[in-house]
Amino acid sequence: MWKADWVDPRSTALLVIDVQQGFVNRHSRGVLPAVVRLVEGWRAAGAPVVLSRFHNEPGSPYETITGWTRLRSPEEQALVSELAPYADSAAAIIEKAQASIFTAEGAQVIRDAGWTDLVLCGIDTDACVYDSAMASYQSGYRPWIVVDACASSGGSKYHDAALLLATRNLGAEQLVTSDHVLSQISGTQGAQT
Repeated sequence: MWKADWVDPRSTALLVIDVQQGFVNRHSRGVLPAVVRLVEGWRAAGAPVVLSRFHNEPGSPYETITGWTRLRSPEEQALVSELAPYADSAAAIIEKAQASIFTAEGAQVIRDAGWTDLVLCGIDTDACVYDSAMASYQSGYRPWIVVDACASSGGSKYHDAALLLATRNLGAEQLVTSDHVLSQISGTQGAQT
């Protein structure tokens, strides 16, 4: 059952996971308007926004185990142009060479801020978003995955698979829509998801 006050802007952060040029393609491009809408709504409520950027370092497990060598160039690592205007006012930008935002720096930022709830959106649902949500949960934070503000560059079957796993491992109530989140952060009662 939803509580009308589940989002407290003082203790809840929006984590925008890896919305970078190198992850945007025909499968993931459509999610950009929902992500920007969330960021704008979050900022309007005076609540903290954290952005993350993934870097695939030479010799990483992504390269040595799976042979994946993308996200190396500055062009691929850059935030999408739609998010660039919000970078300077972000509570933090977490640079990471792993899927989860819970790097030493990321964990410290979250701990120091005293956030209890973390609302996640971004790319890829099946990798960095899911791994960040699970790390949030395992670290004692309450993760909320915004299903319509996440996408997988691998396509909808990977997005859907990650949401299925999140339903099982985090609980169906932790999957929300951007309309619901925005209605909560703005102080109005939204429709139940």
